[in-house]
Amino acid sequence: MPRSVNVVAARNRRRKVLKMAKGQFGRRKNVWTVAKNAVEKGLVYAYRDRKAKKANFRQLWIARINAAARIYGMSYSVFMGKIHAKGIELNRKALADLAMNNPEAFKAIVNAVK
Repeated sequence: MPRSVNVVAARNRRRKVLKMAKGQFGRRKNVWTVAKNAVEKGLVYAYRDRKAKKANFRQLWIARINAAARIYGMSYSVFMGKIHAKGIELNRKALADLAMNNPEAFKAIVNAVK
């Protein structure tokens, strides 16, 4: 009895990986073993960085809020402490947006918590 190998499925699997490797440089785009490794590593980075992206944006928002709060003589930690004590329900994303694009509104919030 001859050996049965599902060549159609294997070829489709390879074609899918090679399609994902489009845009890579050198042998990474057209040599199966190199492309497979490159695609696997790229998918690992994509998964990791979807999580890291959230931390990076939070860090950016905190830096913007801190810079805006220091204009009015308050540090970030003091400002956020007073915001929570007053019960103002604005997240860091909204506060950073106000600090950058609407300084008058941010100043009103600072005056409300002072």
